[in-house]
Amino acid sequence: MSEQRKHKPATQLATLGRERTSSFGFVNPPLVRGSTVLHDSVAQMKERVRQRFAGVDRPTTYGIYGTPTHHAFYDALTALEGGHASWAAPSGLAAITTAILAFVRQGDHVLVPDSVYWPTRRFCREVLPRFGVTASFYDPRVGEAGRAAVEALFTPATRVLFLESPGSLTFEMQDVPLLAAVARARGAVSLIDNTWATPLYSRPLEHGVDVSIHAATKYIGGHSDLVMGTLTANDSAWPRLREAIHQYGVTTSPDDCWLALRGLRSMGARLAQHRANAERLIEWLRAQPEVERILYPAAPDDPGHALWRRDMSGASGLFGVVLRPSVSEAACNALIDGLQLFGLGASWGGYESLIIPANPERTVVPPPFKGPLFRIGAGLEDAGDLIDDLAQGFARLRG
Repeated sequence: MSEQRKHKPATQLATLGRERTSSFGFVNPPLVRGSTVLHDSVAQMKERVRQRFAGVDRPTTYGIYGTPTHHAFYDALTALEGGHASWAAPSGLAAITTAILAFVRQGDHVLVPDSVYWPTRRFCREVLPRFGVTASFYDPRVGEAGRAAVEALFTPATRVLFLESPGSLTFEMQDVPLLAAVARARGAVSLIDNTWATPLYSRPLEHGVDVSIHAATKYIGGHSDLVMGTLTANDSAWPRLREAIHQYGVTTSPDDCWLALRGLRSMGARLAQHRANAERLIEWLRAQPEVERILYPAAPDDPGHALWRRDMSGASGLFGVVLRPSVSEAACNALIDGLQLFGLGASWGGYESLIIPANPERTVVPPPFKGPLFRIGAGLEDAGDLIDDLAQGFARLRG
């Protein structure tokens, strides 16, 4: 283990990815753009190509296989995740779809939690069947019923178990170690969308998961100016994932990797403020009579709190707010319309606070509530100002 991997997370965020580039004394690694790589001789060119096909990722033969800027970010991410190797894709969805396709072929079966991010659901439902791959959705909290209930999900054709913990929009925590262990015992690969917790607060590879995936668009980038997905695999899953990445031509620009590496430097400080603001907002929201419940695994009354406390070391600033069934959709929309500090838009994890109404799609188990739902991504603004903005929104709700 390198000395840097022994350091505490905050030190890792500030130092990882700096040792593999010639920075000429600058604290930030340089941005290296390029497509063509020149070689000193035919023999050197052949050797670099041989090494690349043998699985040695450092010899660069063409820009699609990464520049020093790419690999500086990959080194940092791999160390944070505790994995074998990492790569970046053009978006979080691209990372998810690449990972699934790497491990399936015609006739295979994929298991997906019913709480999954909707574009992942759509891909599994509409695209995989075109390749002769079937997908089934399962109760994300199936692990609470024990190992036998998890094993019953698998068929002889199951090759991939997908996880997302907590779940998109409804924030169900999954028993990641149990699910990953059953998948491995059944010969399936486990993949997880780990975006909510970031590699700072959750290291699913240590719990037996094979590939950890992030929408780096969110907290890793942190400034709402980057669209990227990342994949980090253990040593057993990396060869097939790496093969798919290169065969599909999955790559990102060095500029985006430079931005992602920059985002890592401040992620720890930003996440602390995101969570602090989220908890202030949650405290205020709980006092509003129209609020039925809060969906936030770090809250002691959340159904997934015990799993969060066991498997994660922190929490981000994204949470759900369930209103009472007596609140109409129109009233909920009136709350949101007119907010000054909360932007109405997709994504989260940037410096700005966001809010969206949500209508979760379910196939297996309905959402455990009846009233309207909206999701808040707490940004870095002053919490008191955010509360004042919400107070005006609730005034509009009450008409």
